[in-house]
Formats: sequence, structure tokens, C-alpha cells
Amino acid sequence: MPKTTTSKACDPAPVKLPTDPTDKELADLAWAIAHPARVQIVRLLIGREACVCGEIVDSLPLAQSTVSQHLKILKQSGLVEGEVDGPKVCYCINPRMLKRLRTLVAAL
Repeated sequence: MPKTTTSKACDPAPVKLPTDPTDKELADLAWAIAHPARVQIVRLLIGREACVCGEIVDSLPLAQSTVSQHLKILKQSGLVEGEVDGPKVCYCINPRMLKRLRTLVAAL
């Protein structure tokens, strides 16, 4: 069966992309969730009303050190906050940054 294509004429005019001051912010937040494990961590934290401590490692098939690296990236982006609770660090989603990510993606 032959392929059918919708043919549109190419516009030879130079493309000029407007600069958007939110480009870097969106790219940084998108990179923070650009790994399936980080998406899982964000989903886990969104589903919780309280901060989560050791359950993150128990919920993923990854080594503790790997989970820590992913959490570090998420914290650097601002999507996740961590607070020291004795010998543990408890993590929770930053609702303001999650809302910001959603707004930036919706504006694409």
C-alpha cells in the first residue's frame, strides 16, 4: 500500500523564534523529571500528604545511592523539598514548583 502524505508548501522565509524568558526554567524542570525513576518519585510524593522518609527507597527497584542521586536532582530543581528528621531526610513535593511546571508545560 503506498504511503499517503499531506503535502504543505515549504515556507522559504527565515524562521525567527521569539525568545521566551521561561525557556530555561521549563528546560530545567523538564530535565529534572526526564528519568523514569524521578517521575516515579514525583508521583509517589504527589500521592502523599505528609513527607516521606525511607519508603522512597523501598518503593523503587534501585539502590539507595541511586535513589539519593535522583532525589538530589529533584531537590536542585525545586520540585522536591527535603528536611532533616534525626538521622533521616524526609522528602515532600513542593506544590508551588509542581504548579509552575504544569503551567509551563500547558503554555507550550
